[in-house]
Amino acid sequence: MTQIPIRRALLSVSDKTGIVDLGKALAKAGVELVSTGGTAKALRDAGLDVRDISDLTGFPEMMDGRVKTLHPKVHGGLLAVRDDAAHVASMKEHDIGAIDLVVVNLYPFEATVAKGAERDEVIENIDIGGPSMVRSAAKNHAFVAIVTDPADYALVAGGSTTLEDRKRLAAKAYAATAAYDSAIAQWFAFADQREAFPQILPVALTLGDTLRYGENPHQSAAFYATRGPVANGVGQARQVQGKALSYNNYNDADAALELVSEFRDADPSVVIVKHANPCGVATAATIEQAYAAAFACDTVSAFGGIIALNRPLDAATARAITGIFTEVVIAPDADEEAIALFAAKKNLRLLLTGALPDPARGGLMAKSITGGWLVQGRDNASAPEMKVVTKRAPTAAELADCRFAWTVAKHVKSNAIVYAKDGSTAGIGAGQMNRLESARIAAWKAKDAAEKAGWAQPRTIGSAVASDAFFPFADGLLAAVEAGATAVIQPGGSIRDDEVIAAADAAGLAMVFTGVRHFRH
Repeated sequence: MTQIPIRRALLSVSDKTGIVDLGKALAKAGVELVSTGGTAKALRDAGLDVRDISDLTGFPEMMDGRVKTLHPKVHGGLLAVRDDAAHVASMKEHDIGAIDLVVVNLYPFEATVAKGAERDEVIENIDIGGPSMVRSAAKNHAFVAIVTDPADYALVAGGSTTLEDRKRLAAKAYAATAAYDSAIAQWFAFADQREAFPQILPVALTLGDTLRYGENPHQSAAFYATRGPVANGVGQARQVQGKALSYNNYNDADAALELVSEFRDADPSVVIVKHANPCGVATAATIEQAYAAAFACDTVSAFGGIIALNRPLDAATARAITGIFTEVVIAPDADEEAIALFAAKKNLRLLLTGALPDPARGGLMAKSITGGWLVQGRDNASAPEMKVVTKRAPTAAELADCRFAWTVAKHVKSNAIVYAKDGSTAGIGAGQMNRLESARIAAWKAKDAAEKAGWAQPRTIGSAVASDAFFPFADGLLAAVEAGATAVIQPGGSIRDDEVIAAADAAGLAMVFTGVRHFRH
């Protein structure tokens, strides 16, 4: 039988949204209501006739409510196979009545953790009876409906359920208990036991959006949001306007947001990203000036790019951005005039985060590979201690450019070379198989930018150059010398460091070692 009438329902919810209306609908359909604690009170206060769970089981709720539904008359009523003669006989022998519907949502464990509760309160908010009833009802979905989400109340309010509905509800119920157990396991592992990498890493994600396709049209894709407290990320941003985000939009916008967050306490700063690599980054007195300087670094790659700001978007900057095609703009906020200017570009996505993530935050990053996942901590290394290794020490201006270039290089795909001058990137070389080619490409891009802008010389002249990992040979550094760099920042640690330092000294460069590498693959 696929259509099952609901004769008895057990209602026990922490989130009481919609429960009174559901109770009224079920009562009108002739359903007997059984309930517990606060749920029973809410239903009675609405004038409904409710049977206490203790009346059903013959035992009082005890141990501060820890024991109330863990009883054969509850689980027998849920698990009995209604067309199995032996099960029916057992129900009759032990006076167990069938329960056709369970409506449960669980103790607010994640919310309790999020508010910073003490350990004892966190433990008390681990639900036991609720998940047990959910699993029993879901297992016996051939006969029993289980509802764990108020959004699904309409499916059962009519007093009967179909098999297809019960299957969908059961699947959703098991996902709910899996996510609940995952949150508990993560709290025990990371917060309580302080494990960096637990033996089993349970992860629960919530579908945020189904995307048109993935990196390419033949790939399916979706965005899943992490549960619980999260940073102000792309997935949590408010989309003011524009088409739905694509897979590549999410990926590139995240890269832009991560980099601009490095400058959240700096002067107005703008990041332009293309294919997950920055193609222009600048800091200036105003956000409009920062955008102009970032755009000038690579006006070709900026077309169809992602722009991230560390300050609210204003009208002047919005007007400049609309001068070329841009996929996404992401900022903490935007003024009304800027929003109105963007409204004329119906396909331009505007995302407002409200705040920028903390670049020093912890957490894990994961990447799927064949047969498993690679998991690592975030690259949240603080500003490096710089050791001068050349005869000449960098000037204050060179040191500032070194720090700026180093910050950007952290977000460029390896092998990464970044030239910077006066708070702006001059040239960026990303993702090459050797460091020499990255240095050459970055210098060529700087020369091309100068020609397009009509400058007398590329901005690599007098620049600082950052390398995300050590120079294995002096050739990469000599390419930077040829491009006009006067200062170098790199991790050091090569067996040929002495050779590289000698080449820097011969060229009159100032070079500092950080001892920190920033590979990004």
